[in-house]
Order: sequence, then structure tokens, then C-alpha cells
Amino acid sequence: MTAAPPPTNWQNRTIWTGDCLEIMRGMNGQSVDLIYLDPPFNSKADYAAPIGSEAAGAAFRDTWTLSDIDVEWINLIESKHPALYRVLLAASTKSDKSYLVYMAPRLLEMHRILKDTGSIYLHCDWHMAHWLRIVLDTIFGKPNFKNEIVWCYTGPSNTKRYYPRKHDTLFFYTKGPGWKFNAENIRVPYKQLNTQRGVNQAKDPTKGIGGDLTIENVEAYREKGKIPESWWPEFSPVGRRKSERVGYPTQKPLALLDRIIRASSNAGDVVLDPFCGCATTCVMADALDRHWIGIDISPKAAELVRQRINDLTREIVTRSDIPKRTDMGKLPPYNSKANHAKLYGDQGGYCNGCNTHFEPRHFEVDHIIARAKGGTDHLDNLQLLCGSCNRIKGDRGMDYLRAKLSL
Repeated sequence: MTAAPPPTNWQNRTIWTGDCLEIMRGMNGQSVDLIYLDPPFNSKADYAAPIGSEAAGAAFRDTWTLSDIDVEWINLIESKHPALYRVLLAASTKSDKSYLVYMAPRLLEMHRILKDTGSIYLHCDWHMAHWLRIVLDTIFGKPNFKNEIVWCYTGPSNTKRYYPRKHDTLFFYTKGPGWKFNAENIRVPYKQLNTQRGVNQAKDPTKGIGGDLTIENVEAYREKGKIPESWWPEFSPVGRRKSERVGYPTQKPLALLDRIIRASSNAGDVVLDPFCGCATTCVMADALDRHWIGIDISPKAAELVRQRINDLTREIVTRSDIPKRTDMGKLPPYNSKANHAKLYGDQGGYCNGCNTHFEPRHFEVDHIIARAKGGTDHLDNLQLLCGSCNRIKGDRGMDYLRAKLSL
């Protein structure tokens, strides 16, 4: 019998201000049912909300360089996830590599905190969709890829030498084989608008079914509707929806999140948006009676969610601290004999610093990410270094050790 997932270590309706990586590292494993993320796209653009809008003051730079990443992320991926590290090395430009190094450790944490029955939707566009698909395949496993959803829209364009780019991509992955998908909650009529310009296209829902059908059966079948295909043209961008628009530069329509949340979660499930921006996911999750948490680097998200949720009879919690995990039980001392023996076997007797082979007695257990920087005593954050390498490294990162060893 499968053990029950650990309880959450946060309150429902919590908005965190801070780096989602640090906050997710403090969240219990297998505690989230659905993740929707709309991260930066590496679009090489700067975004800011208009002065006077509800989101005024919200801004971010979507340009990535090596100075934007923490070398400890690379160290952790290289030592614990070699297949993923090879993907990052294959990126063709420094900007693409930097962006992927930023995204990869966050997606690893999302995989850890997602329940075995959970799902994730990553929202992106043409800038990095091809690389993100490979990263997701590596982390979640190719068999757990379910859909590449295309959100189509129209709008003015000044392009003259290529087709106007008028779609976003959503990658839908699951954690395992027992995922939730509530098809009955998202059916749409067979008679739909073929395009946003209003050309009707009536389809015969019984075509290809065969058998004897009465008029009543046909009408019942038509009324039931169909499961939406993987291209979604019916959601207009928020810029055309005055009732929703708060001025946030990358705001997504509520109807888009309504479909995702209805399809891949049930009432009472936990929904997480780790790049929640103007909190559209939180607003929709609240309306659908889901538990939710949002994380954003800007404190503006907490202000916006309060403005957008009318029912304030229930408390909205705002936090900036890193939660403490309660699901690991009592870990053995990081330098225990059991950890030492396990790491020695995993590393094949080689030092992770100088790559020299030693007998076990010459090794010391080291934190890949120092405890002072949020690293835990969990085995995933431990490695063996020879005494000399460990003294050189101290509580610094592996990049410092490698730089010293290369002199």
C-alpha cells in the first residue's frame, strides 16, 4: 500500500515574496497536486507595468547572462544530475545556457514537491520552448509528457519577413502514471467559433461513431460536448479584457487557468504557482475552492492578490521566510558512517574535487550547498572530498575549489 504523502508545512492561501528556489527547497516533498508556472521567457526584453495601473511598480528584466546565475546551481546539477548537466552544456549561447541553469534547479524542486498523482504545466513561447522540452523530458521522464498545448491568439504585427508569432506553448507533464484528468469538467460544445473573427464551424459529433443513433442520442451527444484539443484559440489576451486587466506586463487570462485547474485538480487540492506575478493562478484556484500558494520575487504579487480576490473573510498569509521541512524525520548526522559509506560507493572512491582515488579513511563528508546558504543535511546535498580539498573549499562553492585546484 502506498504511503500517504506528507502534510504541507504552510498555510493555505499563502503568498511568498522571494526566490522560488529557496522557498521550494523548504517545502515538504509530495505536497502539491498541480503546478502552473509562467516563468520568464528569455525574450531579451524589459517589462514594466504602466504608471497608474493596479500593478504599477511591477517590473522585471528578461535578459539572461552568466552573472544572473549562482554557480552552486551548476555544481549541484553536475554532481547529482549528470544527464541534465549535459543538456545545459549543449545550449548554443551563453544567454540560453544561463537561462537553463536558472530554470533547471527550480524544475528539479518542482518535481520533488509534486505528488505522484500530480501534474505540471509550463507556459513558455518560441524563445526557449525547444530547450525547456528537453529539460522537462530529462527531469520528469519522456513517458510522462502528455501534451504540447498551443494557445493561439491574434493581434497586430509589424513583421514583414516571417509569419507573425501569435501563440504560446504550454507543456503538460505528469509525475507518474496515476495522474488526475477531469475530462468531464472541461468539455466544450461541438459547434464552436473556428477563429476569433467569428466564422462558425459546425461539426457533426456522430461522424465516425457508427451504429444506430436516434435523434435523441445525437442531441445528447452534441449537448455533452467534446474534450478540447491541444490547440486553444478561444482565450483572448488580457489586453482585450478590461474587467480583468490590472496592468501587469505578462498577465494571463483567468479562463486559461480555469481550464487547467478544473482539468488537473479537484476541490481541496493544492495548487502552486512559483512565478505568480499578478496572482492569476491564485485568484482562479481560490474561486474553484482549491488550496493555493504563490511565490514571486516581487512583493507586488501579495498586493495584487488581495485586490483581486473579493472574499477577504479568509486570511491571506504573506511570508518572506524560508519554510522548514517537516517530512524528513530525524536525519542522521551529515558525517555519519552510513552517509560516508553510501557516498563512497556512489562516487566510486573518487574525490569530487581533485578526482583522485583514495581509501575511505581519507574522505570527509561535505555539503555541496553550505548550510549557511540553505543547504540541508540530506544525502542529495552531500559529497565526499579528500581532506585537502575540503580544507581548501571550506563553506564556499565548488567553483572556488576548482579554481584553486587549477592554479
